[in-house]
Amino acid sequence: MSNRTFAIIKPDAVKNGNTGKVYDRIIQNNFKIISAKLLQMDMPKAEGFYAVHKERPFFKELTSFMTSGPCMVLALEKENAVQAWREAIGATNPKEAIEGTIRKEFATSIQENAVHGSDSDENAEKEIAFFFTKSEILTN
Repeated sequence: MSNRTFAIIKPDAVKNGNTGKVYDRIIQNNFKIISAKLLQMDMPKAEGFYAVHKERPFFKELTSFMTSGPCMVLALEKENAVQAWREAIGATNPKEAIEGTIRKEFATSIQENAVHGSDSDENAEKEIAFFFTKSEILTN
């Protein structure tokens, strides 16, 4: 069964010219891109998206980073999409990521780790809805 996941090509990857390279990895991994936008988050948007981390010590640094430049948000579809995307991107810390993963190749640090991936089907649907309206999602 096909399901969806949410991805962000973060400001560091966009700034470093890796948007197309990450996009190509999405295609190589047989994801169907059902929506995509290039945008720059403002602070209220970043704080809303990362609200689950509000009490964490890294929240301010995270939201500042995510508003520091443009990012690409994507809704992806594939069988076991959440798990497949998380395998493609690798560990949060690029030093611990497996060779060939997106973070191993394009991330510069645990803070600037190139991409985001939903951690569950439930969160994927919430995250997709946070950035995309229903009319912006391809259905066929």
